[in-house]
Amino acid sequence: MADLPGSDPVYQTDALIAEDIEAYLETHQNKGLLRFITCGSVDDGKSTLIGRLLYDSKMIFEDQLAALEADSKRVGTQGQEIDFALLVDGLAAEREQGITIDVAYRFFSTEKRKFIVADTPGHEQYTRNMVTGASTADLAVILIDARKGVLVQTKRHSFLANLVGIKHIVLAVNKMDLVDYDQSTFDRIVADYRDFAREIGIAEFTPIPISGFKGDNITAAPSANTPWYSGPSLIDHLESVEIANTAAQARPFRMPVQWVNRPNLDFRGFSGLIASGAVKPGDEVRIVPSGKTSTVKSIITMPKPGSKDSGEMAEAVAGESVTICLTDEVDCSRGSVIAAAGDPPESADQFEANLVWMSEEDLIPGRGYWLKLASQQVSATIQQPKFEIDINSMEHLAAKTLKLNSIGVVEVTTDKPITFEAYETSRALGGFILIDKITNATVGAGTINFSLRRAQNVHWQSVDITRDQHAAMKNQRPAVLWFTGLSGSGKSTIANLVEKKLFRMNRHTFLLDGDNVRHGLNKDLGFTESDRIENIRRVGEVARLMADAGLIVITAFISPFRAERQMVRDMLPGGEFIEVFVDTPLAVAEARDVKGLYKKARAGQLKNFTGIDSPYEEPESPEIRIDTTAMTPEEAADLVIDQLLGSG
Repeated sequence: MADLPGSDPVYQTDALIAEDIEAYLETHQNKGLLRFITCGSVDDGKSTLIGRLLYDSKMIFEDQLAALEADSKRVGTQGQEIDFALLVDGLAAEREQGITIDVAYRFFSTEKRKFIVADTPGHEQYTRNMVTGASTADLAVILIDARKGVLVQTKRHSFLANLVGIKHIVLAVNKMDLVDYDQSTFDRIVADYRDFAREIGIAEFTPIPISGFKGDNITAAPSANTPWYSGPSLIDHLESVEIANTAAQARPFRMPVQWVNRPNLDFRGFSGLIASGAVKPGDEVRIVPSGKTSTVKSIITMPKPGSKDSGEMAEAVAGESVTICLTDEVDCSRGSVIAAAGDPPESADQFEANLVWMSEEDLIPGRGYWLKLASQQVSATIQQPKFEIDINSMEHLAAKTLKLNSIGVVEVTTDKPITFEAYETSRALGGFILIDKITNATVGAGTINFSLRRAQNVHWQSVDITRDQHAAMKNQRPAVLWFTGLSGSGKSTIANLVEKKLFRMNRHTFLLDGDNVRHGLNKDLGFTESDRIENIRRVGEVARLMADAGLIVITAFISPFRAERQMVRDMLPGGEFIEVFVDTPLAVAEARDVKGLYKKARAGQLKNFTGIDSPYEEPESPEIRIDTTAMTPEEAADLVIDQLLGSG
């Protein structure tokens, strides 16, 4: 009988090799992952350091190395054979200017750990890019040029790293070769930085003298050039520092629901990334904000390729993406948070937060922005900042707004309660971004400090008579006719005619006129952009209450900004907000100038006047458009009433 293939020495060798490869891959796959950033001022050597780490960890392919050597010769690097910064500065603009503009992410690994490193820009104008890179990092390497010491950007980046919750700080005093590895220089910089770090709440940091150019104290071998230094090399420290998930697993269980998994009628699960804690079948959980409780029936994840495993888990921990099935049919959807039943997170609609402004356009207090926190998205308004923080002095400065790269403390109000935790407790449930509703651009990033007490003390009072009953008694459907247009366009005239005609038809109405409201409810407001926004917000709230009473509300306001008109639309049930654009050319409105306002504005006697030195954003899709150059006010009023009654 022929020998079985498995008994042949060749096959045995192949099997051993296969086992070794599988064991190696298993070990590599199960390595811990550390995310860290390099930051600091311009030319402190961030990109060079990362390039050195990639080079020393053998993470550069031969063709990349050849291209790098060619680029280094072309750029000309003061006798250096390889310019390691070119490995990271991938944008053409970066290579031409010799600076980092965007956030560059690179991957490398050692025998002990895998790493994702973000090279963040040093220029102040790209601070928002640095915040982006820091938002997911567990550790920050703050580089300082040994010749320059602690600079403004060193302070700014340290403050931001601490603000976004990075617990591990490495102070890498770079370019020690350019100061002859002088210990006193290193000690002086560490002392200066320690004084500043104490002011902003950084209790501990790890100082390391390095040279990205020469490779001193970067790899495992201690440098002979710094015999006075006995601490770890940079790579040793990166390999041994605690990973965030380890700490997150010790906290109470939280999982923001990203998706309701319903492939068929027999399966309903809730999918998401576990933010903290651990969960296993049989655990009691609470759905926040609904407050409903249930028990975990099973936990499912994607099985490994080629595995016959069903994917069911005995336990899931922070950092794992899973689908959780519950024993009860509870109300749970995207935006909900599944949490430990006995220790759920908080829900509120008002809180204090630190805010980093990331837009070229200034923050507009009172304007509605989209707020995204974990899988939740709500409409939010930001009040005038409590103060702005001066990075140099740490002073609290009075501020009416926040400009690009400014950092302030603000109060945030959302249109409905959101589930959150203080950022110092949970980065997943404490960090948010703000999105402009018109452009969809990210304009700010914030960290929640705490909910406001007034949010906890005010509760919605249910009433027995509903808005539908109010409307039925009046035999009409509530509506808000929102007249918008330039000053002098004829809004008030047409709105007044519409109310008179509806009154004769026994309809229950109320007219809110822009000038009249400013004599009472809004007499404290001026005509700055933020005051205009607050003016419309208040009027919108009043109009909503009147619509709840079953009335047909007629408003006549310039309301120049689309975002605020959309804000009022969002306050009302679908179909009840009817935007009436009184479309009158500026020249025609100015020629009428019934109140003499345009004349004053042209003479510089009236600031922030719409159409002159303040913009008017025309409605893009109004329900009703009135061309006042083609119809009389009577005809316009009839058009509005015909469309109003025609819609029910």
